[in-house]
Amino acid sequence: MVPAYPMGRVYINDTQYFQMVPQIAWNFYIGGYQPAQKWLKDRKGRGLTFEDILHYQKIIVALKRTDEIMEEIDLVYNKPKTN
Repeated sequence: MVPAYPMGRVYINDTQYFQMVPQIAWNFYIGGYQPAQKWLKDRKGRGLTFEDILHYQKIIVALKRTDEIMEEIDLVYNKPKTN
């Protein structure tokens, strides 16, 4: 089963899911990959350990924060220069 993303939920099987996953984290690209999706797809067919679940949650937080930082950089970079 490929993870689905309805209403901010990332389903990992018919009954279990990660809740409140920001869309920006779910769809975030790094070098042509979507890490939030790829990490789960790479573990397809096996159970997730408690440590796996904690790690995935950290990935989601890191992707969301990375997007926030990128937006801050864009604001500074695109800010008109004053003399």
